[in-house]
Amino acid sequence: MNKLFKILLWMVILLGGLTIPLFIGEGPFSFKEMFSSPQTINSQIILSVRLPRIFFAFLVGASLSLVGAVFQVLLRNELATPYTLGISSGGALGAVLAIKAGLVIQLFAFSSTVIFSIAGSLLTVGLIYFIARERQEISTLTLLLAGVTIGLFFSSLILFIHYLADFTETYRMIRWLMGALDVVGWKYPLTVFTILAPVFVYLYYHAIDFNLLLSGNEMAKARGVNVRSLQKWSFIVSSFLVGACVSMAGPIGFVGLIVPHIMRLLVGADHRVLLPHALVGGGLFLVWCDTIARSIIAPAELPVGVVTSLLGAPFFIYLLIKYKVG
Repeated sequence: MNKLFKILLWMVILLGGLTIPLFIGEGPFSFKEMFSSPQTINSQIILSVRLPRIFFAFLVGASLSLVGAVFQVLLRNELATPYTLGISSGGALGAVLAIKAGLVIQLFAFSSTVIFSIAGSLLTVGLIYFIARERQEISTLTLLLAGVTIGLFFSSLILFIHYLADFTETYRMIRWLMGALDVVGWKYPLTVFTILAPVFVYLYYHAIDFNLLLSGNEMAKARGVNVRSLQKWSFIVSSFLVGACVSMAGPIGFVGLIVPHIMRLLVGADHRVLLPHALVGGGLFLVWCDTIARSIIAPAELPVGVVTSLLGAPFFIYLLIKYKVG
């Protein structure tokens, strides 16, 4: 009964968390208008703009939170996220290069920006692993320092590309780098979903292995876990997902830091429970951050990355103080 109550509670939270933002923002919309004639302007705004945007925000937030939870167990450090490891910066560099070059490439459902962003994220993981393997082991401290250093280097390259770009390109880059979820239609939400679904299945399949990693690499090896292979492939598939999200929404920070930490406090460290909760929690978190971003100074909008950073930076400082004190 207790388990059934928790499931029903999460369903209500999920449904309410996705439905209420539909009717928040510029313009008075009612629930009835959502099911009115598709020819009306308000109905078109809800079904073609707000609904895809909410699902897009949910899927991006879910992806970043899921990856954050996985990175934190792989490195056994709650400060490890795609943002702090430099993977988001690698994806951003790839996307900025595609924008600057004006490339028009289509591979299946992936545009040139998506392809270059994914390549940038995977390149970052490769560089981090190369640095770590020089020490014949994958050290948490080495990975974090390498990620921060590579992220700063890539950020410098992005600034250099800004300097070379014209006004129009610079505006597009800056607007995108601050985080943008203002999509029209279902192309981006469906693209993220087609990547998130198999990545989640793979990561959830290894949830028990992640639990064993909490006891240390040696203990996990003794229980039959191929730690090096698990780390490598988890980083690769996660970075692929991050690269896709960054290419479409920009490098949105701190989602993968805040949500997994809170969910770990709420549901514990069992990854069979934590991963789906982090996914749903991250999705709802970004949906509401985006709702605040598009409503607080309506009819203008704040970049959603500004809202997540305003919430995430103090939380990051709190974790730093906690580790220092602990």
